[in-house]
Amino acid sequence: MDPYLAIASKRDERAYADTPVPAEVRRRILDAGRLSGSSKNRQRWEFAVVSGQPKKDLAEAVYAPENVRSAALVVAIVGEAGGFDSGRCAQNMMLAAWGDGVVSCPNGVRDADAAAEICGGEVRAILSFGYPARPREPASRSAEEWSERANRKPLAELVREVG
Repeated sequence: MDPYLAIASKRDERAYADTPVPAEVRRRILDAGRLSGSSKNRQRWEFAVVSGQPKKDLAEAVYAPENVRSAALVVAIVGEAGGFDSGRCAQNMMLAAWGDGVVSCPNGVRDADAAAEICGGEVRAILSFGYPARPREPASRSAEEWSERANRKPLAELVREVG
């Protein structure tokens, strides 16, 4: 998928089909996180893949538990990475997933202590992944059409020329 089309068509999705994410797709998602740039290339993170009872427990530590409970794949970015680095890492994983037809959603952490206990360290982000409950086809529109349909401020309101 064209990177701009992936960016323009990606939406956070919270409704997942009951379909597992294949091992190769899972590997690509995690590797996209590993490949993310980080401050001084320190890569101060680990990826906790959470399943079983720990996944049920982690669901109670986020603001929207069903996002985590119903996901086929849950990844917590754990460690000392700063917010900017964690965000780059999370976005890489979510865009890589979308390129393979897997939707995703970042989840706000309501109980940081519980999340840290479950995941084995300070949780920087919790990402839920799965195939969409309602089929999504990014190629059904151009990147420009997706952009026009996005609930975002117009570019003209966000860009300021300096100098």
